[in-house]
Amino acid sequence: MAHAPVGAVIGARYWTVPVARAVVAFVPAAVITFNADHSAEFGLLVFGAFALVNGLVTGLLSWPTVTDRSDRSIFAIQGAVGVLAGVLALALNAGGLGFFLYIVSVWAAVTGFLELYSGIRVHGRGQVARDWLVVGALTAVLALVFLLLPPNAVVAVGLLGAYLVITGVYLVIAGVSLSSAPVDARRDLASSPTDSDTP
Repeated sequence: MAHAPVGAVIGARYWTVPVARAVVAFVPAAVITFNADHSAEFGLLVFGAFALVNGLVTGLLSWPTVTDRSDRSIFAIQGAVGVLAGVLALALNAGGLGFFLYIVSVWAAVTGFLELYSGIRVHGRGQVARDWLVVGALTAVLALVFLLLPPNAVVAVGLLGAYLVITGVYLVIAGVSLSSAPVDARRDLASSPTDSDTP
């Protein structure tokens, strides 16, 4: 059986998604940086707000701009996981350090894997594949670090802030690069087939 194209991957306005995600990451990063309280309760509040808003932004903005149906569904699931993690973190913000490490680890593992998977599906399709792979890898690394991290609230909250800064900077660069890409290149990216389907 021949390879079947999955159709378009992203629309012309997809660049707004990484830019919006970057803004969502920078705000809690700044809150962590300029706040002396790095307790587990503070970490849960900041992470909960970030995960909730990031989940909404990722899911809602990706739906009309990621034009491949499979990838669009993956990002919708990714957004739903973020919303759920955010709600749990905010509702159970007195859960302590163990819960903080657990909820961040689970969120990062699931969303990181989903974004990595999206990047692998469209491997070789240019910048959008690379962006999904890099952000997915950064998020998956956060999960590993939190799983292996000795229980220390100050270090854990600080590492969350560092992750948000690094990811935010990369997402800004990704969004600006996509927005300034030639129209023909974006059209080619959106209409070329993928190797994700097997014979």
